[in-house]
Amino acid sequence: MRIMTETATRLLDARPTGAQSADLATNLSARDSLLDAIALSRGRFAVEAAGLPTLYLPSWAEVSRVIEDCR
Repeated sequence: MRIMTETATRLLDARPTGAQSADLATNLSARDSLLDAIALSRGRFAVEAAGLPTLYLPSWAEVSRVIEDCR
Protein backbone atom coordinates (compact mmCIF):
# COMPACT_ATOMS: atom_id res chain seq x y z
CA MET A 1 0.00 0.00 0.00
CA ARG A 2 1.28 3.49 -0.82
CA ILE A 3 0.18 6.60 1.09
CA MET A 4 0.78 9.90 -0.69
CA THR A 5 0.38 13.34 0.84
CA GLU A 6 1.45 16.78 -0.19
CA THR A 7 4.80 16.38 1.61
CA ALA A 8 5.38 12.63 1.98
CA THR A 9 5.00 9.34 0.14
CA ARG A 10 5.53 5.99 1.78
CA LEU A 11 5.15 2.31 0.89
CA LEU A 12 3.64 0.25 3.70
CA ASP A 13 3.13 -3.47 4.16
CA ALA A 14 -0.62 -4.15 4.16
CA ARG A 15 -2.44 -7.32 5.08
CA PRO A 16 -5.97 -8.45 4.27
CA THR A 17 -8.42 -8.11 7.15
CA GLY A 18 -11.70 -9.42 5.80
CA ALA A 19 -13.53 -11.35 3.15
CA GLN A 20 -13.39 -8.42 0.73
CA SER A 21 -10.17 -8.05 -1.24
CA ALA A 22 -10.26 -4.31 -0.54
CA ASP A 23 -10.15 -4.78 3.27
CA LEU A 24 -6.53 -3.99 4.13
CA ALA A 25 -4.73 -2.89 7.27
CA THR A 26 -1.29 -1.70 8.27
CA ASN A 27 0.24 -0.58 11.57
CA LEU A 28 1.82 2.76 12.33
CA SER A 29 3.19 4.14 15.56
CA ALA A 30 1.04 6.92 17.01
CA ARG A 31 4.05 9.24 16.60
CA ASP A 32 4.76 8.30 12.98
CA SER A 33 5.55 11.36 10.85
CA LEU A 34 3.31 10.02 8.07
CA LEU A 35 0.29 10.71 10.28
CA ASP A 36 1.43 14.33 10.63
CA ALA A 37 1.81 14.57 6.85
CA ILE A 38 -1.76 13.27 6.43
CA ALA A 39 -3.16 15.64 9.06
CA LEU A 40 -1.35 18.68 7.67
CA SER A 41 -1.99 17.91 4.02
CA ARG A 42 -3.94 20.66 2.32
CA GLY A 43 -6.71 19.26 0.24
CA ARG A 44 -6.37 15.50 -0.13
CA PHE A 45 -4.17 12.51 0.46
CA ALA A 46 -4.16 9.28 -1.56
CA VAL A 47 -4.09 5.59 -0.75
CA GLU A 48 -2.99 3.12 -3.43
CA ALA A 49 -3.05 -0.67 -3.28
CA ALA A 50 -2.18 -3.07 -6.09
CA GLY A 51 -5.22 -4.15 -8.06
CA LEU A 52 -7.57 -1.64 -6.42
CA PRO A 53 -8.68 1.85 -7.43
CA THR A 54 -6.73 4.70 -5.87
CA LEU A 55 -8.59 6.46 -3.06
CA TYR A 56 -8.31 10.25 -2.92
CA LEU A 57 -9.43 11.25 0.55
CA PRO A 58 -10.15 14.74 1.86
CA SER A 59 -7.95 15.93 4.68
CA TRP A 60 -10.84 16.98 6.87
CA ALA A 61 -10.55 18.02 10.51
CA GLU A 62 -11.88 14.61 11.59
CA VAL A 63 -8.69 12.96 10.32
CA SER A 64 -6.58 15.25 12.52
CA ARG A 65 -8.85 14.61 15.51
CA VAL A 66 -8.49 10.83 15.18
CA ILE A 67 -4.69 11.16 14.95
CA GLU A 68 -4.59 13.39 18.03
CA ASP A 69 -6.89 11.03 19.97
CA CYS A 70 -4.50 8.15 19.25
CA ARG A 71 -1.63 10.10 20.74
